[in-house]
Amino acid sequence: MKAMILAAGRGERMRPLTDTMPKPLLQIAGKSLIEYHIEALVKIGVNELVINHAWLGEKIEAKLGNGDRYDAKIQYSREGQALETAGGIKNALFLLGSDPFIVINGDIFTDYSFEQLKTSAENLSTLEMAHLVLVNNPEHNPQGDFCCQNNKVIDPLSSNESCQPAYTFSGIACYAPEFFSTLHEGKQALAPMLRSAMSKQQVSGEIYEGNWWDIGTPERLQELNECSERV
Repeated sequence: MKAMILAAGRGERMRPLTDTMPKPLLQIAGKSLIEYHIEALVKIGVNELVINHAWLGEKIEAKLGNGDRYDAKIQYSREGQALETAGGIKNALFLLGSDPFIVINGDIFTDYSFEQLKTSAENLSTLEMAHLVLVNNPEHNPQGDFCCQNNKVIDPLSSNESCQPAYTFSGIACYAPEFFSTLHEGKQALAPMLRSAMSKQQVSGEIYEGNWWDIGTPERLQELNECSERV
């Protein structure tokens, strides 16, 4: 199985830190965010990795190399400009192969083990396009994104059924390559595709209640580093 780590974003809200450093290389307890993901994936036997990049991508390649020191094999999907999530995955699809694959946002921090996600990817049925990991809503997203009932993810904006409570999409998921194969090339967001697939009951999900952080601002980065120092 392969996995893709999304690392192409500019990180506007993290400026000035990201003026000279790509967001996934920002550090928690002396280790970059993206290295935590690489190590967690290798730990469950997923060592063929694809990383996309745009802003300061050469620094990501210089830091991670070909992945040898992590017991991984890293390939890079270089984007002239960030293509957003769906566009970035589509651009890298030729590297990801014909089997379901894992995708992780490079700017989150979590102790989720990924073992369950690997199993979910292996068990994606022909009727499922995606499996999402949802988390309890953080302070910056109190309304949440989606609901999860009977292991199916539901879009509360379009569902005729009551679906409370809503949870936040963690940026951790697995997908069938067919989900992206018919997309045109170029910049494209993922959310509209997910909402469309949810309306067809093609998205399954799970709720993770452990540690998860979206490193979206310098304040959150500082807070997480302060927490790690107290552990």
